[in-house]
Amino acid sequence: MDNARNKRLLESFERSEIMKHFGAEASIISDGYFEITVSKQNFMVRPAGMFNGSTIATLVDISSGYAAASATRQNSYFTTVELKINYLNPALGDKLIARAQVIKNGKRLSVVRSDVFSIQVKGEALVATSLVTLMQLQNRNNETQID
Repeated sequence: MDNARNKRLLESFERSEIMKHFGAEASIISDGYFEITVSKQNFMVRPAGMFNGSTIATLVDISSGYAAASATRQNSYFTTVELKINYLNPALGDKLIARAQVIKNGKRLSVVRSDVFSIQVKGEALVATSLVTLMQLQNRNNETQID
């Protein structure tokens, strides 16, 4: 991925109000791959101490959109068509990492796999896996949104 494209994706990510609210960081950006890290905050946690499923779903959706955007050279953005999540284990720990990888990058539709890991004392634990289908929309009005 060229530096200009990487910069535009990062700038878009930094404008995201929900990612600001989450205190999220874009950890790794490359062609067809996007990684987001968040630290635990009170609003993200269930009474039992694990991350809330809605936090995980949000990370899946956002990481998948940016992974799809990183796989195309066009000035376009993406909208989610379908999102399927399997919650595999309780999301215990102090951080979550969402790792999204494009599986199929078509002309209109992209399919992305996003895995979410919790960072625990004993290491990483896979807490959710997902499959997300996104539709590419043309940026006809020079909107600043990429994802």
